[in-house]
Parts: sequence; C-alpha cells; structure tokens
Amino acid sequence: MKNKLFCQVVVRHFPVAIVSFLAIAVMSSGAAHAGEAGPPASFYSGKTVTLLVGFRLGAAYDLYARLTARHLVRHIPGSPAIMIENSPEVATKTAERINRAAPDGATLAALIPALYLTQLTRRSEAAFDLAKFTWIGTPTKSHYLLYMRMDAPYKTMRDIKESSVAPVCGAGEETTTGYYLPKLFEETLGTTFKIVAGFKEGPDVDSAVERGELQCRALTIDGFFSHEPYPTWLKTGFVRILLQTGSKRDPRLPGVPTLNGLMDEYKTSDANRRLAKLVLASSEFGRPVVAPPGIPQDRATILRDAYNKAMKDPALVAEAKKENLELNPAAGQELEALAKEIVTQPHEVVERMQKLLGK
Repeated sequence: MKNKLFCQVVVRHFPVAIVSFLAIAVMSSGAAHAGEAGPPASFYSGKTVTLLVGFRLGAAYDLYARLTARHLVRHIPGSPAIMIENSPEVATKTAERINRAAPDGATLAALIPALYLTQLTRRSEAAFDLAKFTWIGTPTKSHYLLYMRMDAPYKTMRDIKESSVAPVCGAGEETTTGYYLPKLFEETLGTTFKIVAGFKEGPDVDSAVERGELQCRALTIDGFFSHEPYPTWLKTGFVRILLQTGSKRDPRLPGVPTLNGLMDEYKTSDANRRLAKLVLASSEFGRPVVAPPGIPQDRATILRDAYNKAMKDPALVAEAKKENLELNPAAGQELEALAKEIVTQPHEVVERMQKLLGK
C-alpha cells in the first residue's frame, strides 16, 4: 500500500468479511508488525488496530463501533490507523475470535452484551471466559423495549397475559434480546409469546415484521431510536411500544410502563425479580469493546484511557447527536468488575436461567 493520508472510509469486499479502513494518520509501508515490542507510548505508531464487528454495515452495533473507531485512534499515542472488519456471524464466534487473537493490544472486538448467558448455561461449550477479556469500555448502557405492530390485538402487556393466542415475536440466537427478553417476560409477568428464532440479524426480524410474518420484537431503546425504520414506524403509527426495562422511564418513552412497575402490579416473586436482575445485567454492558485476555497492562491502560477521552471528545459527542446515537458510556474497569461478578453465579440461579432459555 502506498503512503497516503486516508480521510474517508474505503470499503473492500471479501468472501466472508467486509473490511473498512479508517485512518487518522499517515501509514508507512515499512511499519513494524503489531506484535513487536517497544515503549508503551510508541507501540501504536505506524500500526493498524483491527476492530472486529460481527454485524453487517449499518446495524446499530456497527454504527456505534464506527463512531467509536473514528475518534478512539486520535487519542491513542502514535495515532494508529484502524481497520473495521464486518463479519456477520453468531455472536459467540466473534467472542471466540477475539479470545484467540494475539494478546498485543492491536485487535479489538465489539461484542453483544449477553454472552454471559452462553457462558453460564453452556459452560463446557463456551470457548471464552468473559472475566478474562480486557474490557476497554462501552459507548452506551441501554435498556430495552418491546414493540408491537399497531394492527396486532395487543395494546398492553395485560392484553398479552390474558390472550389465548400468543403474539409472534422474531429473534436471532438465544443470546439476543429478541429471544431472552420475551422469555423473561413470560417468567416474571405470566405472558406467553411464540418466538420464531434463527434470524441472522435484527434488520431481518424487522423486515419480517413489515411483511406481516411477525408482530413484535424486543431490542435496545438506543438501537430503536438510532436508525430507520423505527423513526418512520413511530411517525406513521406502524408500531406501539408496550414495555421498557429501565427502573425509570426513558425520556423518549414517557408513557410506556416499566418492567419493574408491572412486576409490582403483578406481584412478581422475589426469585423472579432476582432472575430479572441477572438477565437485565446485559443492559449494563451496553455495546462493549474488548481486547483479548492477557494483553500487556500498559497497553490496556493506553486503550482504556484513549476510550475514556474519546467518549468525552466534543467531536464524538456532536457526531453522536447528529446520528441519533445515545451516549451513556462506562469505563473498562467498571465492565471488568461486572463481568467477574456476573459469571460467578450460584448454581440455583444458573439452573433458573437454563430453564428460562429452554436448556
């Protein structure tokens, strides 16, 4: 590659992945390999950092990853380039890839927040340990909502609870909100849903909803307000929001009841409330960025500091506002502590989660 200052995204298509280069500095054709040793402040000079994103271009996770990437590298000493690799895949595959990556601080990954469900319920199958990842930070901690087609005969969660016909919701794998949240609502509120799983990504579920094949989906509140088709759906009255999971109502959903409020109304048991607290811990992880286990501590510190500075950067904040991407960041140290707490659950709690997920 010739020496060049890149100021736009260059997309190259590969059989499996889509790779984008976002460069903030001049890349030298004679740059050292990423694994070479050097002073922590100079390690990233002339390097390329790879950010793995297991979602297609334009999905909410991709939008947040790119927002982060554009500003993160400006705060890393040495101003490296950053390469975003989009490879739509099962979430555990992205976790396994970052787990296997060289522990040099040159590879990062944007993960979904609920991977701990896999680790807790299928310990022998999880080829990673979330407690051992190097947690860099998250741009937002988002709660969840349940939307329903307006022409479906369910205006409230009580309508679902009292109906003899279950609404049909779409989902991906078991670690996606579209799958485990309706399961949680069944356990805590006594509702019943028919879940059609196996969709590749959220936009595929939304397309099925538009075609009338599905009636509902659970997803993050931030994701719902970040991109189409949701603003248009709200404006045209195509969907209504039945529930949100935060302890307080989101300002964007002032009239939508909370799960906590409904659990009070339905007198949900303490055991089910504890289960809800564990399942909804995913909202505290948000849309996290991690590095492999065991990277040098000085490089972990560099990445975490750069991430924290990027989240406070006026340019990032302005861009997020323009793109309707809500910011509610958390530092890597906070996520690391949460991961260690979450994956050390008592056996009885894990059993309840296995039952919830049909394991």
